[in-house]
Amino acid sequence: MRTTYRVLAYLIALEVVVQAGALALGVAGLVHWVDGGGVLDSAVVEGDSDPFPEVVGLIVHGINGGIVVPVLALLLLIASFFARVPRGIPWALAVLGFVVVQVMLGYSLADVPALGAVHGINALLLFTAALITARRARVRRPAAEDVAPATADTPV
Repeated sequence: MRTTYRVLAYLIALEVVVQAGALALGVAGLVHWVDGGGVLDSAVVEGDSDPFPEVVGLIVHGINGGIVVPVLALLLLIASFFARVPRGIPWALAVLGFVVVQVMLGYSLADVPALGAVHGINALLLFTAALITARRARVRRPAAEDVAPATADTPV
């Protein structure tokens, strides 16, 4: 279960990287599309067509941020109860807390665009917390000086 805990935490960190890349792809495609004469209005946002190919980045960002990352964070919290990682539960709760804040910020951006800066900063905090959480679950190997050499008198 310790491995599951570690893998889930690393997956969350990886998802933050995917989120950044997907958003950058979507915004770059949007800028390119607008520079080429495209017009972004409510008809485009609410329509069923894809106005530019890179819009997939915005879709991936929304699905990952609204579904995939929260599910991974909940699974991490569940795994933390069984993994026996020192302070594993509080770290899993911290990751889940950053995810909850991130989702709330993401859904609030339409009303308060300035929260986009906080959304980006919180993503970095989430990434850091996920990495720390994963590293806490490493199996510690005893150092060479901690292992007594086997002798003829030592029972095996």
